[in-house]
Amino acid sequence: MTMLPPTAVFYFPWEVKSLGEGKSVRTFGRLSCYDADESRASLTCQHASKEHHLFVHTLFVEPFNPIIGAQYLVLGETDSYEGFGVMIRARVLNCVDGVNIALLQKAIMGQRSFFRERERKDGGVERPTDTT
Repeated sequence: MTMLPPTAVFYFPWEVKSLGEGKSVRTFGRLSCYDADESRASLTCQHASKEHHLFVHTLFVEPFNPIIGAQYLVLGETDSYEGFGVMIRARVLNCVDGVNIALLQKAIMGQRSFFRERERKDGGVERPTDTT
């Protein structure tokens, strides 16, 4: 029996490097380069005054039509990448050019706030146990 990977949480591109290996993630960035021979893409994102780079392994989403400079949304698992830290093994890589990135970031922050509040409220509640 095959198990599905865990639910992917949205992470900002600048947070992905600190996650470690084997974590399911959703993130975004502008496609800055693509190497079809290596099945590797690079996404970039500006945060504050720093440009962040994410490496994406694209083998599972190929063939795809890369549009350099376009915004992409990636869903996949983190994996260690020799010399660069973390790479995302993409299961989904969608061009989302035209998406308002500032609004997406605001939505992610709103979702996080909702989950924190829900966890805080559920934290003190005793859950029923299954006795079957």
